Amino acid sequence: MALLRGNTDLPLKLSGLRQKLYQKAKQEPQYCFYTLYGHIVGMDTLKAAWQRVRRNKGAPGVDGVSIEQVEAEGVEVFLGKIQEELRTREYKPMPVRRVYILKENGKERPLGIPTVRDRVVQMAVLLILEPIFEADFLECSYGFRPGRGAHDALRAIRQNLMEGYVTVYDADLAGYFDSIPHDKLMACVEMRVADRSVLRLIRLWLRSPVVEVRDGKKTVKRNDKGTPQGGVISPLLANIYLHWFDKVFHKEGAKCEAWEWGRLVRYADDFVVMARRGNRRMIEYIEQKLENWMDLEINRTKTRMVTLTQKGTNLEFLGYVYRRHQSVRRKGSCYWHWSVSKKSVKRAMVQAREMVCHQNDLLPMAELIRRLNRYMRGWSEYFRLGYPQWMMAKLQTGIEGRLVQSCLRRSQRAMRPPTDRTYRQWFAELGLIRLDVKA
Repeated sequence: MALLRGNTDLPLKLSGLRQKLYQKAKQEPQYCFYTLYGHIVGMDTLKAAWQRVRRNKGAPGVDGVSIEQVEAEGVEVFLGKIQEELRTREYKPMPVRRVYILKENGKERPLGIPTVRDRVVQMAVLLILEPIFEADFLECSYGFRPGRGAHDALRAIRQNLMEGYVTVYDADLAGYFDSIPHDKLMACVEMRVADRSVLRLIRLWLRSPVVEVRDGKKTVKRNDKGTPQGGVISPLLANIYLHWFDKVFHKEGAKCEAWEWGRLVRYADDFVVMARRGNRRMIEYIEQKLENWMDLEINRTKTRMVTLTQKGTNLEFLGYVYRRHQSVRRKGSCYWHWSVSKKSVKRAMVQAREMVCHQNDLLPMAELIRRLNRYMRGWSEYFRLGYPQWMMAKLQTGIEGRLVQSCLRRSQRAMRPPTDRTYRQWFAELGLIRLDVKA
């Protein structure tokens, strides 16, 4: 069971509680849970929440308090104050600090950073609510769920392609996390949760002011929609809302004979619908549900319908690209090639350039390689599926080229490898891992 795989780091008592909540929700799909707040306030839950927040690290919120400061001042005191505020119903979340990260298209993605205190309370609520809604979520959903991940969604797409589902509706929701209507989201939550104290906490987080500092100017505003991307509870809330799209898609599709070919694969707000052939009626229904029923916006410039058996077509999803390739070994036959996309390699190369920069030329070469290895291991672990060797070899060559440039500019006399070795051999001796060698 997927939920059990997400309980391994939790105390036995809390793990057992989550399992009971899951089983109850699974056995009674219409049951509404009334007494959950007491479990959230329990010290076992708060301690487990703290451990997960600490493990996830993260920047300080608007109060400037970091995880290290909490540890220095005493975790027990910190959690005791939170527990008392929750028991007396005096807890109120602090404003969310908004920052922006640059996207590959030059635009910015807003992230909301709650305080460490608020992240702990959100995590405590997540630990109690997650098993309830996990019992409802469908198999087509893969994002932010225990025991599931991006690799599972990617494998599902490949399996669908191999079974003939080659016409793909590739949808993009514009600013999904910032556009979820609060009233409809709360209605979805209330279908399973009737505990007013828990619902009050969620409403407080949704209505928390957002503090933004740009060009020296500070602005504070409240949003009437959306859940801040970056909040601990936000991925669960986002999944709860889109779950109803999953459910309607499969329920309505079962009634329509023309829909028997449609399959949905969703990772958070990224999803594709795969069919054996084009079906305009299905696409119109999807867009009508998303825009008119759920009040979400489809990014028309990024949304497309593509048939992958046509020459020159491909599908990009979660950093991977799928396309039909002619087999070299078997003339006349084809296979589904899937590997890391060019955009993902380009982003990795940008990251490598930032790490092997002029400022870091003062670092010993072995230390610079150690830092690179830490990034490259994580990157290669995610992009190991399919046929990644060629693109990884390309990235490997680029990284080694950056390291050579660093050697040449370190002093008036360039740093060179021993006379009997090439730069590649020398870097390997210093510990540089090779991406283009499949384990």
